[in-house]
Amino acid sequence: MTTQQIADRLVELCRKGDFETAQKELYDESIVTIEPVETENFEKETRGLPAILSKGKKFYNMVETVYAITVSDPIVASHAIAFVLSMDLKMKEKDRINMAELCVYETRDGKVIYEHFFM
Repeated sequence: MTTQQIADRLVELCRKGDFETAQKELYDESIVTIEPVETENFEKETRGLPAILSKGKKFYNMVETVYAITVSDPIVASHAIAFVLSMDLKMKEKDRINMAELCVYETRDGKVIYEHFFM
């Protein structure tokens, strides 16, 4: 898969809110994720596909309602992908929030090997 094909598929699945399928289909087993900040719920850095899948399940267990997910068209340069992901959601026992982050990915050998989120 080329970086452009990965970008197109990643955006397609993220627009549907199907993050787990994107991870299982497009991520390398040794993927590294960097979050914008470390929180009580999540580490700043997560390594390995099983840990990332677990983190995703933990996040969605904290969500009460997803009102909207918006993903910009991807920008692709060589082995890098970037897009803006915006989510309008209500977390359990919290107020409704709108969050937007810049999502940056690096690919190698047809898989995503690195992702970094900026808020």
